[in-house]
Amino acid sequence: MIIYHITRKNATGILDGDEYTGDTLKTEGFIHCSTLDQVIGVADLRFKGQTDLVLLCIETDLVKPEIRYENLEGGKKLFPHIYGALRSDAIRKLVYLTPSEDGKFVLPAEASDI
Repeated sequence: MIIYHITRKNATGILDGDEYTGDTLKTEGFIHCSTLDQVIGVADLRFKGQTDLVLLCIETDLVKPEIRYENLEGGKKLFPHIYGALRSDAIRKLVYLTPSEDGKFVLPAEASDI
């Protein structure tokens, strides 16, 4: 199964063998992720208009830390959270995530053809 994480282009040193902790592992204890159906909603809500984004396509079977599906903000949708550093071998693909002229996002086709 593939889950997705939105991050900045400059955080992609993970593909060079580094461990990736995102911007929330230290502060919240996990790396925020989404299912394919959740990616655009999260992108539009949290990153509207930002042009320096990439989508990490993560193979859950290759993730070493625990992945929990939960909603910590009181909603009903469950989001995957990775409770530890992510190794580069779990990243199946990196896809650029670019907003349209109105600042909203459209899922790139290459994100779903894994």
